[in-house]
Amino acid sequence: MRDLGESCGKHRVARLLKGEGLRSQTGYGRRPGMQGGKAAMVAPNHLQRQFNVAEPNQSWVTDITYIRTHEGWLYLAVVVDLFYRQVVGWSMGSRIDTSLVLDALLMALWRRQPQGPVLVHSDQGCQFTGHEWQSFPREHNLVSSMSRRGNCHDNAVAESFFQLLKRERICRRIYTSRSDARADVFNYIEMFYNSQRRNSSAAGLSPVAFEKQHSQRLNGV
Repeated sequence: MRDLGESCGKHRVARLLKGEGLRSQTGYGRRPGMQGGKAAMVAPNHLQRQFNVAEPNQSWVTDITYIRTHEGWLYLAVVVDLFYRQVVGWSMGSRIDTSLVLDALLMALWRRQPQGPVLVHSDQGCQFTGHEWQSFPREHNLVSSMSRRGNCHDNAVAESFFQLLKRERICRRIYTSRSDARADVFNYIEMFYNSQRRNSSAAGLSPVAFEKQHSQRLNGV
């Protein structure tokens, strides 16, 4: 509305929506589940819920979610940069294994080319606690960090992205195959969330627009 020249704030918008019997989309609660056995190799929680960071490529968060299709489950791993709130790496596959999350992290490294060490925060899922995952950060100048056991709030930004993805796209679709789901999730991440969807943590801009603004500011444009 502001881009169209309308002067308004979020409280006024909420009041007008209420007056018309409309409301914004809301999330859903997580089902309680089993905690599982003891994790193999656990890293300290270096992030400590410090989701607002001073610069890009300082802290990334990663997680995995499930997408239902008639062909079976499709698993999605993402890596989100906490500065831009941009999905900088993602991977999808029919198997939920360490390769899934490593592929997402490799994409993030290839796209962002960080010059210094990056904190990579995850939960304590088995994909993140094995020897293969633990050795990868040491070889690529990354610092592993993990949420406390069974505490989703320690990885709230990744959880929030999955909530948006499911609420705004997945729950509105019926996927006949994994390839259909892959194409739709790709479209949501790259064509909508990163490039168009406004984020309050990115100065009210889309992650791509916020990155461009930050780059121009650094270059004195």
